[in-house]
Amino acid sequence: MSAVPAEPVETPEPAWRQRAVERSTRAAKLRAEQRVQRFLDAAQELVADKGTTDFTVQEVVERSRQSLRSFYQHFDGKHELLLALFEDALSRSATEIREKSAEGRDPLDRLRIAVDLLYDSCRPREGQQSPLFTDFAIQLLVTHPDQVATAHLPLLSFFTELVEEAVEAGQAVAPRPRRIASLIMQTAMFTAQAPAAPVGAHPSPISADEVWEFCLGGITGVGRPPVDSTPAATPAEKTAPRSAAAKTAPAKKVTARKPATKKAAAKKATTSRGTDRGKA
Repeated sequence: MSAVPAEPVETPEPAWRQRAVERSTRAAKLRAEQRVQRFLDAAQELVADKGTTDFTVQEVVERSRQSLRSFYQHFDGKHELLLALFEDALSRSATEIREKSAEGRDPLDRLRIAVDLLYDSCRPREGQQSPLFTDFAIQLLVTHPDQVATAHLPLLSFFTELVEEAVEAGQAVAPRPRRIASLIMQTAMFTAQAPAAPVGAHPSPISADEVWEFCLGGITGVGRPPVDSTPAATPAEKTAPRSAAAKTAPAKKVTARKPATKKAAAKKATTSRGTDRGKA
């Protein structure tokens, strides 16, 4: 008499079925990626044509030649579409900066190249509009700062790598490399977008070289004034004139005179009278 198993034995799925499902899944994923890219391309064209992010979902659907139903299968709304454009632009920027920075001769030089490239990519250009960064990104920073942080992760990861490499090479000091990398990025990005700083009567924009010198001083100490142990002079000492002899001659030691006593004065007077009689 054969034993009956307590639980039913599961029959393994045939290999051909697994291959068919995987093939179907890959095909569906590829079609979804293509539809998403068409929506992104349509939105990017509308931004370029209008010079603003003020467009409707219906305009995106019509330009992409797809359905409204298909749009909402992939995006919750216009905000998520713009966020996808923003993240995609930052990801491509991070890839480009990574590739060009590889030409640096050492970690610190690669970090300098990265700072210059990031500054240049954020700098406003006359006749060119970037509403995705000047309009949407600013609003996003106020309403959804967590989404801005997520979008910048590719750039932040790369800058953190550069700072860590500079520390390992002994070229920089950064107890918290990721936080230092974030400070460097924000300094480059916001300074590039800021209006020119007033210098006298004329505005003077802060250059990429000045940004780098500032960041370099923060991680290496280069450019800091040396520590002087000499006591600071008082205002009177700074303004009082000194003669040439006083500048070179050593100071003379002054000994205070002791006041004469009555007994010493009387003795001196007696001696003086005796001397006068002898002369007479």
